[in-house]
Amino acid sequence: MHRSAVVVVADKTSLKRPFIFANAVHMALCSFMLTMTVAWHRDLIQTGKLVSSVSVVIMYLVEIGCLLLSVIGVVGACTGKRWCLILYATGMAAASQTIIVRTALSYQDVYEKRVVREETKLLSMMPLTGTSKANRTLLYSIQKEFECCGLIEGYKDWGASIPASCNCQYPGKCIRLRGSATLGAPKNQYVYQEPCLHVYVSELKLAFSLTMAVQFGSGVFWVVLLVMSIKLMGQIKRKQEFMALLLTNRYVPGAF
Repeated sequence: MHRSAVVVVADKTSLKRPFIFANAVHMALCSFMLTMTVAWHRDLIQTGKLVSSVSVVIMYLVEIGCLLLSVIGVVGACTGKRWCLILYATGMAAASQTIIVRTALSYQDVYEKRVVREETKLLSMMPLTGTSKANRTLLYSIQKEFECCGLIEGYKDWGASIPASCNCQYPGKCIRLRGSATLGAPKNQYVYQEPCLHVYVSELKLAFSLTMAVQFGSGVFWVVLLVMSIKLMGQIKRKQEFMALLLTNRYVPGAF
């Protein structure tokens, strides 16, 4: 009876359940990210867009690897196998260190250089009246998605050939090209007032910032899981040593 009571107390103070719960959340997140990556990759293939195969492979490896690590960690916690937790801790240490260091080092390149590169790419399309068909198609999609028109001076960048993607149906974002300033005149054309360059660059910066935040947050979460796994390994080791002492009748009260 005394032996059973001691074991129950040890289980209640263990990190086993919190560790399993945290990894269940981690597996759900990894599964969601993997599903989104598969859908994104399939969409790229169907639309014929080019993307670096190395980037896609890295994304698959990271997401599948993290999912498998969590499975190994849960198995180690449930069965008390320390080698599983050692493998889990090693993988989490490598992953967390890599993503935190990479995020810190690549922040300037991603946030500044890529934004400048995209901005320069759009500016190279000016004047829009003489830009290529491929550039026009890209700008049409940007205008439709971000509800804007032109790049720098709005609809004026298109000259007399204002595309249909500039047409506006939202009074707060529209400007009337002809006639009085009163909305509702069917003979007048309404287009988006905001130029696309500022809107697109702002959205691009926001997307990059969110990406960096998610990556850094993932690294911190992995560090937390790493610490939990190390502490759990210590608890499992002490429990195994305690049970071994009980079985050999060499238990000394107060030793654990």
